[in-house]
Amino acid sequence: MISVAQPLMRTAKKRKLVRNNPETPVILAGVFLCALPIDKLGRLGSYRAMTDPNPKQEFVHGIRDQLPLQLGVIPFGMVFGVLGMASGLTEWQTILMSSIIFGGASQVVFAQLWMAGAAPVIVGSSVTVLNLRHVLYSVTIAKYLCNLSLGWRIILGYLLTDEAFAVSIKRFEQNPVPRHAHYHLLGSGLTLWTFWQISTAVGVWLGTTLPAHLNLDVAIPLTFIAIVAPILRKMPQILAAAASGLVAVFGQSLPWNIWIIAAALAGIVTGAIVERGQDPS
Repeated sequence: MISVAQPLMRTAKKRKLVRNNPETPVILAGVFLCALPIDKLGRLGSYRAMTDPNPKQEFVHGIRDQLPLQLGVIPFGMVFGVLGMASGLTEWQTILMSSIIFGGASQVVFAQLWMAGAAPVIVGSSVTVLNLRHVLYSVTIAKYLCNLSLGWRIILGYLLTDEAFAVSIKRFEQNPVPRHAHYHLLGSGLTLWTFWQISTAVGVWLGTTLPAHLNLDVAIPLTFIAIVAPILRKMPQILAAAASGLVAVFGQSLPWNIWIIAAALAGIVTGAIVERGQDPS
């Protein structure tokens, strides 16, 4: 991921953003986040060499694998805390939204629409459409959890977010699938949940006292870049990301934020077609 970070640093230097600029901490944090080998950090210790880690080991390494992404999650949560207060929500409404909805992007959209005075039906439907991507995550991971009790599946379903899915799906896709891989998802999801609640509370507490020039909202796209970029290694993945990105950019005018689902479906279809074309059988 150094290749991702270097262009950002060159751009920052050309624009003299690194020296004597109040945005420097955010810029450098973004560069560092993109440079992290997130897909390899979980290989520390003897964890990867174990054929069948016990529940505690899986849980601990789920935490470890999730921690690097918190560099982007923390400012993301603070942005929502500030935005929630600015939209007219109370402190407890803002904090409880992070606990109940627990979906960063949809919470930001909710606050923006609420602040703009949109009708409740518009707000609710937009958040619902935005969160439909979690159905795709659930369908992908359900086959690995089908033997768990209903209680386990409800807990893991609640904790299944973008970051938790991106980190733990690689563990589930190992062959053979570890017996206690669901503890990895539990550790990953709880880590994200904890940091999200704390950062939201900090944003609520700081409120409008945060200087606008910090531009903490840059952490939102950087977080998703850090999730996706390390796994773009094969042509189906690269073309799927390209197709999804193009639909996302040119579909912004679609109503109800449906461009999110359209972009996801475009990526899935493109990746499947390319992968099938490369299959010699």
